[in-house]
Amino acid sequence: MMASNTMIRRFLRDDTGATAVEYGLLVGLIAVAIMGGLVAVATSINQTFTTVETEMS
Repeated sequence: MMASNTMIRRFLRDDTGATAVEYGLLVGLIAVAIMGGLVAVATSINQTFTTVETEMS
């Protein structure tokens, strides 16, 4: 029982890999922001080409 408590305490205090997880979350959030921006730009470009096509017809 004492060994289990010691192992649990050690596990809860261990922060190995926390930095990698934080960087992973940061990269994920940046990727989502970039994709959102690209969707907005793509919509704008599509509307511009549609307008040009309509004017040329």
